[in-house]
Amino acid sequence: MTEERITETRTPDGNTHTTHTVVTDEPRRGGGSGLLIGLGLLVLAIVAFFVFTQMSGAEMAKDDAVANAANQVGEAANQVGDAAQDAGEAIGDATNN
Repeated sequence: MTEERITETRTPDGNTHTTHTVVTDEPRRGGGSGLLIGLGLLVLAIVAFFVFTQMSGAEMAKDDAVANAANQVGEAANQVGDAAQDAGEAIGDATNN
């Protein structure tokens, strides 16, 4: 419902001032800005999720590569130890014969 209110004010000098006010009882409809901001935040959250999961995958790949390199170094050390033991045994056999 729409209602128009007219207010007249008289000054001591005799001048009259009239104000027209329109009042409506209908609810105000918002624009689309709230929906647009919500949609933008949703897109931002999805992008952030994918970026962080990709970074996590790269971090895991780096950790796996370091662990693999450490295992290879350990295996190489074992081979050097075995070769040294074999050489020691060979020298012992040569001195006994």
